[in-house]
Amino acid sequence: MSNSIKITKGFDIRLLGEADKELRDNSTQNFALKPPDFIGVLPKLLVTEGDEVKAGTQVFFDKYRENIRFTSPVSGKVTEIVRGAKRVILEVRIDSDGNQTSVDFGKADPLSLTREDVIEKMLESGVWPLIRQRPYSVIANPADKPKSVFISGFDSAPLSPDYSFLLKGEESVFQTGINALSRLTDGKIHLNINEKAEIPAAYTQCSGVQKNHFSGPHPAGNVGIQIAKINPINKGDIVWYLRPQEVIIIGRLFQRGVYDNSKLTALCGSELVKTAYVKTRAGASIQEVVKANVKAGELRYISGNVLTGTNIGPKGYLGFYDNQVTVIPEGRYHEFVGWALPGLDKFTFSKTFLSSLFPKKVFRPDTNFHGGERAFVMTGEYEKVLPLDIYPMHLLKAILIDDIDQMERLGIYEVDEEDFALCEVICSSKIEIQSIIRGGLDLMRREMS
Repeated sequence: MSNSIKITKGFDIRLLGEADKELRDNSTQNFALKPPDFIGVLPKLLVTEGDEVKAGTQVFFDKYRENIRFTSPVSGKVTEIVRGAKRVILEVRIDSDGNQTSVDFGKADPLSLTREDVIEKMLESGVWPLIRQRPYSVIANPADKPKSVFISGFDSAPLSPDYSFLLKGEESVFQTGINALSRLTDGKIHLNINEKAEIPAAYTQCSGVQKNHFSGPHPAGNVGIQIAKINPINKGDIVWYLRPQEVIIIGRLFQRGVYDNSKLTALCGSELVKTAYVKTRAGASIQEVVKANVKAGELRYISGNVLTGTNIGPKGYLGFYDNQVTVIPEGRYHEFVGWALPGLDKFTFSKTFLSSLFPKKVFRPDTNFHGGERAFVMTGEYEKVLPLDIYPMHLLKAILIDDIDQMERLGIYEVDEEDFALCEVICSSKIEIQSIIRGGLDLMRREMS
């Protein structure tokens, strides 16, 4: 059985700097595990500076759920533990020794194991944090049993990587990952595919999943939109989700018995000299990944895409869940009477500028807000880019006043901040909508726990 779903609401933002389908050599020595990548996790360290680690050595665990462990992506030495305000741990930096010596967790066929055995192996090795849950978009609780598992098999965000390139040659290990996931739920595993793009062989050859075909503009690739269209979340429901390269990392654990989180990462954006793909690992140093490949000027280094990614600066580290690095110009300038100019090179959704006459035009974005925060007024624009059956403005205002009952009625369990990214882009009030949504989700998680 499969579904074919067309998304009609949304908007594709065309940007300069799509990654060329070319795999570049990359040797990265410096890595970091970043607790802020994991929503709701309070880390407790298991290592100190100077400790020797292998790939798969446990580095810290979650104080609230001590069975959730986070392990080193490489073998080497812990060089620094970076703390912020109130001594909050921000990064555990590790220098690779280049040998990639790994802890042996043992090979196993997941189909021959019990659910408890599969979970135990995933927890011990550190691959469990790859699985997140809706609602709240936090690491899944292994004590829960989800009603279904979703794999978003494509990304519709600006400059997103090509999954047919990312997954080439990974058919067998992808199937092993699917087999492991099948032990975790009595429900269906949904593999969601972009019917307008080249379909990876890993998708066509795999079994044990329900394949759903999506078409339409961004955010068609967001897993929250896909869940809402196929198996909506009601109060009390739990759905787990992950991405295809994360399925592959799980598959490697069972096929080879090691924690290997290497993945292809797209280097994209208008300010790269040469866009490409590199094979690296989560937590890789951006400075080393993009070395000698950026243009001059003040630049914004983003782990992820321009809508939902994190500003990590030129010396930051690749996020745990990200498979894309985007480099664009900063926008620290004032444009006199910019609203009165024809704007042939400016992105617009509301058709304010003449660029709207060229729907296939590719833009070179920067980070300028083009105005400041204004009154939060009803415009009806959000509904044009949010393909969910909710009232987005009403939900946002319910969050701002901490009205929990109203938030539930208006669909807080269905959403995540990435689903509202386009709303933030087109917002005439310049409101940081994604931050509001995250605040609402965190409030609900505290109240419901």
